[in-house]
Amino acid sequence: MNLVEDYIKRSKELIGDRTKSEIQYDNEVIRWLQKGKSIKKAITKANEKCPDEALDVSIDNLGDVAAHYEYLKNHEDIVNKMPK
Repeated sequence: MNLVEDYIKRSKELIGDRTKSEIQYDNEVIRWLQKGKSIKKAITKANEKCPDEALDVSIDNLGDVAAHYEYLKNHEDIVNKMPK
């Protein structure tokens, strides 16, 4: 395997399987994060647009949720820079 294949394999393990609607929700959160919004604001906006996938974020899990979406945002940036 090469570095790209290793990265893709590991990222799939970390992200896991997602439904189409989960991907749409995640993309909405990432879109707001890329606009410079806080994770709380990004989640609120995504919850409004995709209520079936809405997350209930509390102070107890906000750090984990923020880390997850920061990873997804960085992952999207990396994948978009990879040769096609």
